Amino acid sequence: MKAVRVQGFFVGSRAMFEDLNSFIVKENIKPVIDRTFGFDEAKDALRYMESGSHFGKIVVKIGE
Repeated sequence: MKAVRVQGFFVGSRAMFEDLNSFIVKENIKPVIDRTFGFDEAKDALRYMESGSHFGKIVVKIGE
């Protein structure tokens, strides 16, 4: 047997999600991208994320 734990979290309503998306578009908010990895470097990207040394998003590119 495996010790499995499921933990949920509240993400809000659909209306809240749509309001947030409208605000992001209106204010032209862009995410901070720390580093980009190619698909063949996905394991390195996971290790980098696990290290906790990033600031912003970690991107794994699929194709060109």
